[in-house]
Amino acid sequence: MRIGHGYDVHKLTENRKLILGGVEIPFEKGLLGHSDADVLLHAVMDSLLGAAALGDIGKHFPDTDEKYKGANSLELLKEVVKILRNNGYILVNLDATVIAQKPKLLPYIEKMRENIANACEVDISQISVKATTEEHLGFTGRCEGISAHCVCIIE
Repeated sequence: MRIGHGYDVHKLTENRKLILGGVEIPFEKGLLGHSDADVLLHAVMDSLLGAAALGDIGKHFPDTDEKYKGANSLELLKEVVKILRNNGYILVNLDATVIAQKPKLLPYIEKMRENIANACEVDISQISVKATTEEHLGFTGRCEGISAHCVCIIE
């Protein structure tokens, strides 16, 4: 059994879609990044890769490679799951938290869980996604960006 932790952050900006957990969320801003900037899935992928000591998403999907410009992070997560399986690992469970002052994410959490479970080829009961604010403190509290943490167990 191995444990991994992942963290990611992206800046909120105009003229971008807000995609979290593979769900497009109506909001006046989106996250800035080379791919779709899905901060939740990036934390999930780094958690999985870290648990297996296989690097991080920057190693496997560098932002200097045009192939990943605008990439769908659900597709990248599927690739990470293949990498884990090729190294003899499977996901036991994961627990992720999105930190965002706005928008309210509760209506989208179940779809995020479903998307992650499907990409990881596991039951939804193995996937936990939560959201919290930072009570208007820090960059997330000022709506400058969104961050996410994820821990996982693989075996």
